[in-house]
Amino acid sequence: MSDLHDLTTVRPGDRPALVARLAELFPDSVRGQPLDAVCRVAIRGGRQAALERLAAIDPVAYATTRNHVGGSVTKLSPWIRHGVLSLAEVRDAALARARVPEDATKLVSELGWRDYWRQVQAALGLAIARDIEPPAARRRGGQPLDRMPDDVLAGATGLACIDAFVRQLHESGWLHNHERMWLASWLVHTRGVRWQAGADWFMEHLLDADPASNHLSWQWVAGTFSAKPYLFNRENLETFTAGSHCSACPVRGRCDVEGTYDELSSRWFEPGGEGGRPPLRIPPAPPWRAGRETARPRRPLVWLTLDALAATSPAALVHPDQPRVFVFDPEWLATERPTLKRLLFISECLAEIPGLEIRRGDPARVLAERAAALECDGIAVTDTPCPHVRRQADALSTTLPITVEPWPLFCRRDGVRDLGRFSRYWSKVGASALVPTSDSR
Repeated sequence: MSDLHDLTTVRPGDRPALVARLAELFPDSVRGQPLDAVCRVAIRGGRQAALERLAAIDPVAYATTRNHVGGSVTKLSPWIRHGVLSLAEVRDAALARARVPEDATKLVSELGWRDYWRQVQAALGLAIARDIEPPAARRRGGQPLDRMPDDVLAGATGLACIDAFVRQLHESGWLHNHERMWLASWLVHTRGVRWQAGADWFMEHLLDADPASNHLSWQWVAGTFSAKPYLFNRENLETFTAGSHCSACPVRGRCDVEGTYDELSSRWFEPGGEGGRPPLRIPPAPPWRAGRETARPRRPLVWLTLDALAATSPAALVHPDQPRVFVFDPEWLATERPTLKRLLFISECLAEIPGLEIRRGDPARVLAERAAALECDGIAVTDTPCPHVRRQADALSTTLPITVEPWPLFCRRDGVRDLGRFSRYWSKVGASALVPTSDSR
């Protein structure tokens, strides 16, 4: 176990000092990117930055322009992913800014996708990293590639759009949702990259990298968790980017995504691959309770996880006077290989949390040791679908009581019996998601 307390003592706003310290602590995260470039990443971690961004959302403009790369998107996903903002909090802000609730419907339904992905992850656990269904269409060509092609990673494919998406991902850690889908579709269907390789690449770089939303979105594009694969063509690209990539592209008119959807489908997939799959049924998981039911601890150690990086996250709010610990898990670092940009965002979130200890080591061992040293009689953790956190909490629960604090209600899931498709899920919960927190108690 190592103490990384100095991450919380860097002067607030002193990015160069924080980036330099992170590079020393996590040298594998640097990967050749200049430290001054990391300092220039536009999105900052922390509750204050999140609230400033939240105050700027426009649900009406979002509904009409969100599909355009230059549209009025919220860019709230990094803070939502890390629990700095809750889904209910964003929903409430959208409704407060809407003239009538219907004006916020589209924004709330997009929040619903994130809630849905989390429910699927809670139900399937680590299985979200494998094909949930057989592919909806069989791709022409040989075996899919298990690694990202070098020309893609270098942003040197010769396609102006793809190379621009790669540069933006590597430099900023954020992509518009359309750009993510276009890039994923081209990689999986045109270049024949196995979706898991692309999903792992995104997890390294995206500031909002979340296995649930990321992996399940890649499966949606690949057709292994959807009725059909998602296809990307030049007409769609030009429509939603105002032709910004195509006008000067050296392969315009003869690129990989030239043609209608039917033409692309015939070019990329074997005939007769559609249909033949049984309807997908995924029963929802019961509410998470770590280990066996025990008495609630009176003086718990608050465990902050990647899903709850704020003093306003439920476990920290319910136990405001108890000590708090965040643990950098070597297994997570080795598996997701987060870049320095990701670690900077996380650390900026952590820096705003008063009284926080930051440690590195196996979370179950670190938490047990710190609970004993601080004379805590248990662990309090915010609800999460993450199977790694749940496994560690279950291990801890054999010797320490664990209490799981729920998030504010985003929607009522009482009637949900099947998570096989988002449309089925939303038909059950969508109306309740449009009820503000003040009216749902």
